[in-house]
Formats: sequence, C-alpha cells, structure tokens
Amino acid sequence: MPHTHAPHLTRRRILTAGGALGLGAVLVACGGDDTTAVRPDPADDAQNSGPWSFEDDRGETARADRTPATVVAFTGVAAALHDYGVTVKGVFGPTETTDGEPDVQAGDLDISKVTILGNEWGQFNIEQYAALQPDVLISTMFDDQGTLWYVPDESKDKILALGAPSVGISVYDRLLTQSLERMAELAASLGADLAAAEVTAAKKRFEDAAARLRAAAKAKPDIKVLAGSASQDIFYVSGPDLAIDLEYFKSLGVNFVTPPAAAMADTGGWFQSLSWENANTYDADVLFMDNRSSAIQPADITEGTWKQLPAVKAGQVISRDAEPILSYDKCAPALEALAKALENAEQVS
Repeated sequence: MPHTHAPHLTRRRILTAGGALGLGAVLVACGGDDTTAVRPDPADDAQNSGPWSFEDDRGETARADRTPATVVAFTGVAAALHDYGVTVKGVFGPTETTDGEPDVQAGDLDISKVTILGNEWGQFNIEQYAALQPDVLISTMFDDQGTLWYVPDESKDKILALGAPSVGISVYDRLLTQSLERMAELAASLGADLAAAEVTAAKKRFEDAAARLRAAAKAKPDIKVLAGSASQDIFYVSGPDLAIDLEYFKSLGVNFVTPPAAAMADTGGWFQSLSWENANTYDADVLFMDNRSSAIQPADITEGTWKQLPAVKAGQVISRDAEPILSYDKCAPALEALAKALENAEQVS
C-alpha cells in the first residue's frame, strides 16, 4: 500500500519516533541466543571469486568484479549478516549506547571490530567511509521509494558517488518471512553457507516458533495485543499493516489493536500519536513495546495513565523489536516470546 508522509512530519519522526512503531514508530527485540557459528570469513576468498551481482528490492542490480570483501551496512543489516558468517567492516545507525554497550540493533556484533560511521540519525562520516574503500553499501528500506535507511538525504548523493554499489532490502508492507528470505539470499551471494548446521537449525527453530504462535493465537483469539512505543510526550500506537513483524504476526492470527485509518493518516498508516492523558484510548490485554534505545522502556515510564493500564497492572507487557534483525537466529526468539505471552495472558481489558 502507498506510504505517504504529511508535510509537517519528518521521515525521522515517522519512522523512528512513531513510524518504525508502525515502522512500527517506533519498532521489539527478536533477541536471540549467542549461537552464531564460527566459520571462515567468506571474504577470505573474495579476491579469487568471479563477478558478483545481486538484484535488490528496488529492482536494481549491484555489480562488482568480485564478491565484496569490504562491506558497509546499516547496523541491523550488519548484525543479520554476522549471524550468517559474513563480516561487515563499517556500520551506520544505532550501534553503541551511551554507556559503551552494543545497541540492541547490533545483535551479536563485536562493535569494537567495526568502524562506526554514524551512531545517530543524520550521522554518516563520508571521509571514514571513503577511507574504508567499500565494495558495497547495504541498508534496509522502510518505504516504496527506494530510500536507504539511515543514509542521510542531504549527503546520499556524495556517498553513492564514491563508487560502491548499493543494495536495499525492503522492510516495508510485506511479511517478515519475505524480508528474512531476501536477507538470506543476500548473505549467500556474499559467501554465506545457507546449508550450515547453525543456519538450518535457526530456521527450523523459527518455523517451530511460528507454528507455536499460530496455535497460541488460535487458542486465545480474544486476547488483544497493542504494539506501542513510548516517548516523553507521546504514546504511539502502531497499526499492524505496514511493519513486517506485525504483518506476519497478524497473518498467524494475532489479534492486534488497529487504530482507525483516519487517526493514522498523517503518518501514512504507520501509527497514531496519543498524549499520555489518552494512553487508555484502546482496550488491550498485552502491550508489545518498542525496545529500541530511541524509546523509553516500560520500567522507566512514570506516567500515571500508563501505570493504570490493565495490561500494565496485570504484568502483561513484553518487548518488541520494531526493527527486527533479519536472521532466523534473532527472530525465532521473538516469535517464542509473543507465543508465550499469549499462552499465559488473561483477558483484562
């Protein structure tokens, strides 16, 4: 479906504050076990490989004389490729927290071993990027316009002019499984072994978790789940029809609270913004809250209306990765957590 933005709303506000909630607006963690395989770096053989190409979700084909050895990617993409054994040299996007720890979107990346080109929205060090002599630039896309996530609009032309081909993987208005498949295909093109035991085991775990979530949703069809995100002044309620995780969970039968289309019109259908006084607008039995560092976490929300929500009082609040790391290893635990929440949930709204 078309994704349009109201003139007074910036892409940052829509996709990160509330959007990726819708993007999910603010997007939980598909956090996973530290079971990443230790395998030879596929880039070790890059110098001896033949021509490389990959058709991305813009319909554009990135080409190189050899398999890219120096990969620069959005942090979440780097984390996904890491789970497939593909090394990324430079990253941009939320990577390091203020206390020096890996951001949730960094997954199992060793952030001390990557060059961080930018850690916040609008940051991208072009000089450092050029110095890396990148073979390819990779990011996700949260719209149907081919916009590379966290590549600043004001400097994208300079960045792309440096010569490295770019690849965009769509995370817009499709099922999570589709984006997972595309990331796996990209990883394979970069040298990953999709038949490796760890990879096939992670996919099997994901499929089993999906079956469990489908069964839990079928057993508790009246349990209403609200995907939310918290900021200092606003409580965001995500619509379930654009974010890849919510679309997929909905397809498995999860009963999501869905704001009226008119209430989400100024965000292109991603989410509704509510004042904290109106945080109780919708009845919900389970609150599925954005765990990104850009959002206030449930334990830190002090608003009285939040504390009075039935789901909060019942302890039925779980975290959500509104920007899932696109590996089966990281997304399987997210399905398991939501399935468990539904299995244990009581109708409180």
